[in-house]
Amino acid sequence: MNNRSFLPALLPALPRAAMPGVRGADDRFAALLQWLCLAALLAFLVLPLLAILTRAGIADIARTVAEPRIQAAAWNSLAIAVATLALVLPAAFVVAFALTRSRIAGKPVLRLVCLAPLLAPSLMPAISLVYLFGNQGLLKGWLAVFAGGASIYGPLGIVLGEAFYTFPHALLVLTAALSVADARLYEAAETLGAGPLRRFVTITLPNARYGLVSAATLVLTMAATDFGVPKVIGGQTNVLALEAYKQVIGQHDFERGAVVGLLLLLPALASFAIQRRVARRAQAGMTGRSVQYHARPHAGRDMLLSLACGAVAVFLLALAGAAVAAAFIKLWPYDMSLTLAHFDFEHQDGGGWGAFRNSFVLSGASALAGTLLVFVNAYLLEKLPVAPGAALLVRAIAVIPMAVPGMVLGLGYAMFFSHPANPLHGLYGGMTLMAASCICHFYTTAHMTLTTSLRQIDGEIEAASRSLGQGWWVCCLRVTLPIVLPSLLNVFRYLFVSSMTTVSCVIFLYSPETELASLAVLNMDDAGDTAAAAAMATLIVACSGAVSLLLNAIGWYCGRRLQRWRAN
Repeated sequence: MNNRSFLPALLPALPRAAMPGVRGADDRFAALLQWLCLAALLAFLVLPLLAILTRAGIADIARTVAEPRIQAAAWNSLAIAVATLALVLPAAFVVAFALTRSRIAGKPVLRLVCLAPLLAPSLMPAISLVYLFGNQGLLKGWLAVFAGGASIYGPLGIVLGEAFYTFPHALLVLTAALSVADARLYEAAETLGAGPLRRFVTITLPNARYGLVSAATLVLTMAATDFGVPKVIGGQTNVLALEAYKQVIGQHDFERGAVVGLLLLLPALASFAIQRRVARRAQAGMTGRSVQYHARPHAGRDMLLSLACGAVAVFLLALAGAAVAAAFIKLWPYDMSLTLAHFDFEHQDGGGWGAFRNSFVLSGASALAGTLLVFVNAYLLEKLPVAPGAALLVRAIAVIPMAVPGMVLGLGYAMFFSHPANPLHGLYGGMTLMAASCICHFYTTAHMTLTTSLRQIDGEIEAASRSLGQGWWVCCLRVTLPIVLPSLLNVFRYLFVSSMTTVSCVIFLYSPETELASLAVLNMDDAGDTAAAAAMATLIVACSGAVSLLLNAIGWYCGRRLQRWRAN
């Protein structure tokens, strides 16, 4: 039986005008998939954001923005973001430079330590700061010596927590920027008598300009819109993300919440516009004639970089390790004996072990459904553009989440899906809607990862398959899927870990039956059960790390079986 004979019976009479160039039933099926993907993005991404725009009237915007409380929160958010940037960008650049342009020892361990914060919720560094520098902190005396007696409950604590939270993201961007370099430029500069400092200023920094701008805008946006760190350790310091939470959860004022959401959207949109402008002017750092740069031994440089990287690693390990240690300590800092009592979540506020199970299920569903959606969408866009109209809209929508903070997206979901007239109102408060929120929030990075991988596959492969009379799905499953398997596993890992640790995009969407582990950390800390909150955060890190290791093992095994051609 022809493997395509069943398709006509499954396909509706799609308008031919919407599918120019469609040749047969398999192409019509591909066009249908493309339009369904577009419909999903419209329903779960575009319409919720439009709900915020339509909910905030001109009068509401003018009245809310004029309030001194809102103005103070906006200035606090901006000041904290700038201070975080001043701390993170130089440190991330130094570590990225050490990883790509030096001969320091222990690079794999350093990379592992610096990327470990990706496995933790943003609440975790705030909890660690409480245990280290809070009222009962082991190192609270240090604040009098090094910080003029400033309290950790305020801007100082927020900036330190945001530095931990944003550092690995900046490091990934800068490492990618510095890993590409043409050795011929450095050889020519050295021949002309340029010293190391001049080569750094005239070659390294200009070539890394786009990476520096991208990292800076990313850090600014994340720090200005984060909710977790200010909620735990902000004290009396009000920021916009907290203000949005108070308006919606505390006062049920969706109109003012929408206005604050729009204010949160401004720094993200400004950062996105700056990044796109710089990207248009960026030039390729490597060409077909380029020679890969390899660092030469230099004892003085490597020693200084090792000391700087060691200081960064100690900071990150301290903020991760304090919370993990507190989870196993009976009564910090008075009784330092070990215990597992803090993991008895059934006797704590915050959802118990059910919250952890919910997070695991949500993360697995988000990763599985999200990877499938992103792959199908990316494949249809890059390899089978049979619905040009839908493809154009999908390309435009795919970059929107990059400029939308999680708090704003979650607020849009709450406004759009909680409305009784919405036919999808029944999803509100359920796991399905929270999974959709996670997928949409992290969609752009996953989409860009898979489209980049698919563009590396020569189009002649699909052409050869079609010429042999095979359906496009045959080539997709037997050829394309094995080739992009490493990228698929990376996307799955990214979506799983991100969904496991997120707070902002689900804070308005959960119900008592669907509380998540990251939200349980927040609720237990609010209830004063800080040790239990540290224990739950530790479980999140352990689960994220275990799944990452499992995916690495799967990737290694599949690489041996399916990727042998790469070694030939």
